[in-house]
Amino acid sequence: MITIGCFHAHYSNIALIEEALAPYEVELVHYVDPGLDRLKHDANFTEAVTHEKVSQTLQWIAHCHADAILVTCTLFAAVLEQEAQHVPVLVVGIDDPLLQEMQQNPGEYILAFTNPATIEGTMARVNQALQQDNKNEQRHEAVTVKTDSVLIPGTFELIMRGNKEGYLAAVSTGLQQLAEQYPDSTVVAAQLSMAPAAARVTSDTGMAIYSPLASLAAYLEKKLSLKRC
Repeated sequence: MITIGCFHAHYSNIALIEEALAPYEVELVHYVDPGLDRLKHDANFTEAVTHEKVSQTLQWIAHCHADAILVTCTLFAAVLEQEAQHVPVLVVGIDDPLLQEMQQNPGEYILAFTNPATIEGTMARVNQALQQDNKNEQRHEAVTVKTDSVLIPGTFELIMRGNKEGYLAAVSTGLQQLAEQYPDSTVVAAQLSMAPAAARVTSDTGMAIYSPLASLAAYLEKKLSLKRC
């Protein structure tokens, strides 16, 4: 059985990953560290701190007999390009399926966030992946992917305080408003914690909201040759 070490910034992500991968024969071992989110507003906090902590944790999880690592926090995932290459097992970022989706389906994407600290790093990772894809495929004008980011304000502190219902309601409202405001764009709930809200809006209104869980299971099934139970 394949063992996936899951690196989270908040415990609420555990249940989401457990549910998404329940149909597969896989062992999930969870590592939760909220420290970087608590330090990010300190005056002396730098990206180097994130790199060092993520690097240390990835090495530790790999050392603990993981066959692969899933990083579910976008703040952590933003530095994977540099850090994952030093890890002896496959490292998957929560936004990897999204990057693949955008590469395969050109168009306009609105990436919605609740955590302001993750926006810059995630958008840099997205744009870098798209530019690399264009270079590899020599796509300069034939394929167009436009991206923009939007913060749903006053929401992230709700989930950090454990107010999951308040967070779900507020994020659902924000995502629905974005879908109505940008009818010709694909609205993306960029963080894993937003996935239940995305599912609620899609179910209640019929407006499709893409979330990190939308294609994660299929992506990991292919990447890791996961077997269904």
